[in-house]
Amino acid sequence: MNKIELDIVALSHSVTQSHNYAVVLGEVDGSRRLPIVIGGFEAQAIAVAMEQMAPNRPLTHDLFKNTLETFEVDLKEVVINNLLDGVFYAKLVCIKNGDEFEIDSRTSDAIAMAVRFECPIYTFDFIMEAAGLELEESAEGNEPILKKKAASGTSKSGQYHQMSASSLKKLLTDVIAEEDYEKAAKIRDELNKRGES
Repeated sequence: MNKIELDIVALSHSVTQSHNYAVVLGEVDGSRRLPIVIGGFEAQAIAVAMEQMAPNRPLTHDLFKNTLETFEVDLKEVVINNLLDGVFYAKLVCIKNGDEFEIDSRTSDAIAMAVRFECPIYTFDFIMEAAGLELEESAEGNEPILKKKAASGTSKSGQYHQMSASSLKKLLTDVIAEEDYEKAAKIRDELNKRGES
């Protein structure tokens, strides 16, 4: 399987889950986006590293980085390698004395480590097909639109099947404006199911 390189595009508060955040990863050589819901602590850990802030005492991810460096272990890359029941799985690919080994990790922690080590983040096409959103230009050409990939399954939310297609399209515009990518994906799935995308 070919790996797809990702960059951190955005880190924002999750509209659907009040105490959570969303990190949005984007294809380096493409237009797809991969939104991942993460906890507040992990969002803070990512933000601190991205903004190059220096806390008085090391945060947990800084401690882990310092430990790896002390034992001469380098983080080569982070790979988001699976998606099961809506949960992303990741691994840290490390090198010590020329030997490569992998460490299982939560995706949010893996991203926090990638930012600290300035190493690449990768995933696979089957994950982008299942959970990615397509970035397209709007009709006016000035505002990007996120569109759920077709054939990624149907919405499990029962509330959308009762709404008209025009209501769904209006709601989709609203939730995209609010950066609620999770809900946008569910609405897009319902529209795709009806052939209204």
